[in-house]
Amino acid sequence: MKILCAVDGSEFSQWAIEAIGALGRSALSSFTLLHVTDTRHLKPAGSPHIVAYRGLKVALHKAGEEILSRAAGHAEVALSQSAVRPRTTVRTLLLQGAPASTVVQRAAREASDLIVVGTRGMSDVKGFLLGSTARKVASLAACPVLVVKQPLKSLRRILLAVDESKHSRKAARFLRSGILPETADVTVFSSVESPLTDLAARYVSETDRQALLRPAVERAEHLVADLRQEFLKEGYTVATEIRHDHVVDSILKLAQAGRTDLLVMGARGLSPRERLQLGSVSESLLKYAPCSVLIVRGARA
Repeated sequence: MKILCAVDGSEFSQWAIEAIGALGRSALSSFTLLHVTDTRHLKPAGSPHIVAYRGLKVALHKAGEEILSRAAGHAEVALSQSAVRPRTTVRTLLLQGAPASTVVQRAAREASDLIVVGTRGMSDVKGFLLGSTARKVASLAACPVLVVKQPLKSLRRILLAVDESKHSRKAARFLRSGILPETADVTVFSSVESPLTDLAARYVSETDRQALLRPAVERAEHLVADLRQEFLKEGYTVATEIRHDHVVDSILKLAQAGRTDLLVMGARGLSPRERLQLGSVSESLLKYAPCSVLIVRGARA
């Protein structure tokens, strides 16, 4: 598996590097640390400013090299504690441009299987509303994206949120491709929402409401049971759960109650108009999840 990890010198990007060491022992074949210097706002305006412009570019380049050097050191420490180290090639890459789009373009060029990026997590309300780099990468990337929202030294408790779409099965296959350590405990979860609005539910008996809900519940039960068997074949400890509630609320409550290390969900490919608006479920979970989030889109697994 080829992994591209975006770093900017912050503690959040260090979390992203540490998360690599928590992955399963067969996950990594190559690991690229990428730093992007944002020179978009550096514009020379006449000959008196050219020297200053060039000096700023040199300074940014030097700072980027230092960031990558420190990141490589952190990566060596993280991988030295992981069984994947003997098979892992680590390299650094310094580019210029808009951070999010440059990360996504480079991942596509290198055919990366996974992008890893750190973010400050739940407290980053202002940054999220303004469009953080992590959110933009998650919305633009064609491959899976791991958004690390907290120190992630181990992947023990995994919550896989699924529905009836093919994207959920892709997410499950991606998890079984070697990214999880053998000690991971996986919970396969599905939420069944009522087809009735709150207002309509007032005029429907409980018996009729359950009758309307039952087909969806049966499909959800079949789905989680099927996925459970697939994980069991790979030797993982697996539990299943189904709740009758709004999907985002259900996932967030379960993630909080279970002290989840990683929340995983599948997502469909987005059209150009949709790419900066992931959709209510993905965007809400990225914003409010108390743990790191893996969005699986376009996985080759």
